[in-house]
Amino acid sequence: MKNKMMFAVLAAFLSTGLIAGVYGFSAKNLTVKGSTTVLPIAQSCAEAFMNKHPDINISVQGGGSGVGIASLIDGTCDIADASRLIKDKEMQKAKSKGIDPYENAVAIDGIAVVVHPSNPVDKLTKDQIKDIYTGEISNWKDLGGDNKKIAVVSRDSASGTFEVFGELALDKERVRPDALLQASNQAVAQTVSRTKGAIGYLGLSYLSPRIKAVAVNGVEPTKSNVVDGSYMLARNLFMYTDGAPQGLVKKFIDFVLSEDGQKLAEKAGYIPVN
Repeated sequence: MKNKMMFAVLAAFLSTGLIAGVYGFSAKNLTVKGSTTVLPIAQSCAEAFMNKHPDINISVQGGGSGVGIASLIDGTCDIADASRLIKDKEMQKAKSKGIDPYENAVAIDGIAVVVHPSNPVDKLTKDQIKDIYTGEISNWKDLGGDNKKIAVVSRDSASGTFEVFGELALDKERVRPDALLQASNQAVAQTVSRTKGAIGYLGLSYLSPRIKAVAVNGVEPTKSNVVDGSYMLARNLFMYTDGAPQGLVKKFIDFVLSEDGQKLAEKAGYIPVN
C-alpha cells in the first residue's frame, strides 16, 4: 500500500512537471554557451528577453566557439554561440550522438587587427600580418615602426575567431609557437593595451581607445566597410541549435532576430543580419 502511494505521488509530480523543475530540466530554463565574440549579443538579448518573460531563466556562458559546439553535442547547452561555421568533424561527431546542429546566423562582425596606441604603425597588408603571425617578421622596424620586438597575441584554438583569422589572414598556416594565446577577445584587448610592442586581433565590438586598430590592405575596420565588402576580415556569427529551433529555444532565437534583438546586437557593436 505504501509503495502504491509513493508511485501515485511520483506520477503526480511527473504529470505536473515539478520534478523537471526541481532538477533543472524545466522548459523554462535555457543554457547558452560558446563564443566570446557572440557573448555580448547573447547577454544583452537574454537580459531583455527575461525582462519580458520573468518566469524564464537564461544562463549565458563564454568559453569559445569550440566549447559551445562541444557542449551542444554533449547535450549540456541548448544554444551554442559560434563565430565560425561548424567543422566537418564536429558535425560527424554530432550526428553520431543523434544531434543535428542547425545554423542560425544572428549578426555580422569584422575582425580588427590591433596594436598599442603608442605604435606609429597604422596600416598593414595581409601579407605583412601573415608574416608577423607565422614568424617571418619579428621587429616593428621592418614595418616602418620602432626598433622593438613584436609581441604576438592570438586567440587560443578553441576560439572561432582564431579559426576565421587563420583562414582569412594566414591562409591556414600555423601561428608562431611563441604567440601569447588568450581565451577571450577581452583578454586580447587587455594584453595589447598593456604591451607597447604587441599586436592582436579581436571582434569590432571590443575596440576601445585603449588599443589602436590598423587598416588592412588600406581599408579601415569599420562597420560600413564590412557591410560593403571592402574589409576582408569579416564573418557571420551564429547560434547553433539541435535541429531547427523549437519551443523556448525558438522563441529566444526569434527574439534575437527580431527588430528589438537586432538593435541590441547593433548597440553591442555588431552588424544586423536583417
